[in-house]
Amino acid sequence: MRACVVAGPGDLDQVHLAELPDPHPGPEEVRVRIRSAALNHLDLFVVRGLPSARHFPHVLGADGAGVVDQVGSGVRSIKTGDEVMINPGISDYSCAYCRAGEHSLCVNYRLLGEHLPGTIAEYVVVPERNVTRVPVLEPSLSWSEAAAFSLVTLTAWRMLVTRAALTAGETVLIWGIGSGVSLAALAISHQLGARTVVTSSSDAKLERARALGATLTLNHRSQQVASEVRRFTEGRGADVVVDSVGEATWETSLRALGKKGRLVTCGATSGPYVVTDARRLFWNQYTILGSTMGNAAEYAAIVSELANGRLRPVLDREYSLQDARAALERLAQAEQIGKITIVVGS
Repeated sequence: MRACVVAGPGDLDQVHLAELPDPHPGPEEVRVRIRSAALNHLDLFVVRGLPSARHFPHVLGADGAGVVDQVGSGVRSIKTGDEVMINPGISDYSCAYCRAGEHSLCVNYRLLGEHLPGTIAEYVVVPERNVTRVPVLEPSLSWSEAAAFSLVTLTAWRMLVTRAALTAGETVLIWGIGSGVSLAALAISHQLGARTVVTSSSDAKLERARALGATLTLNHRSQQVASEVRRFTEGRGADVVVDSVGEATWETSLRALGKKGRLVTCGATSGPYVVTDARRLFWNQYTILGSTMGNAAEYAAIVSELANGRLRPVLDREYSLQDARAALERLAQAEQIGKITIVVGS
């Protein structure tokens, strides 16, 4: 099969197409012939040497959608010919966390494209539990939409619904609108009835965010985000801050929070080490929440939302498999507004 691989630690010069042996499913696995895959910032971390990717050549890509073309002997709920999208988080369903329903805390948790071969390939093998049929919608869901849905929507849903418990009427600050997670967070917050403040250094991205329902947009390059949030909330501050940026935004995120505010984070694209003024933390009784992916119940919830015509992903641009490196370059330059996808099969 053809696949987009990283040949070894380095940068995008290590990314190329390769011919690899076709994978085959085990007893409780299915093989999906990929129609479209979607990029995530995780792919850039893997390219640049994330330690969990140690075997090369390594197939990139966490998100994907396609047609099941082989099933293992123990598979019961999925059959060949089913059109499916993939939940990229692989749990063992046997550890104490899994038994408690917390699958993304599994002690053996793995992600496609990071710990396991990814989706930017003609075929990928995953457990039966990790595929779900593509919902029938009007207008119909494209392969790129199906591919772009899972990782960012699941991540944003757990952050806002489960971890931060965002409610109607609250104010949420979302950093870096344009990324898949931030746009999913905007859609979920809007659906929950919250007031949304989003930031970007790009006026074009802010304009798109307004069209998608953002209440207030801020250019974090030219405006003081914390001050503007407090002005917007009449001095109260945000109830929730969604911060996946890390070092560059952390202190401002805390200054923007109101008393008993919740900061929820799922990433650290600008760097992992942050400074927190403990006095501000305890005096204002902040809650800092980490969040990664989601569990099976949360995934079922977002698929249900999609099936009801809500939470459709925002797409940026499609690339061919041959141009996968160019797609990664666009992601690295942070030019996208929405998800970048790679069309693999026809």
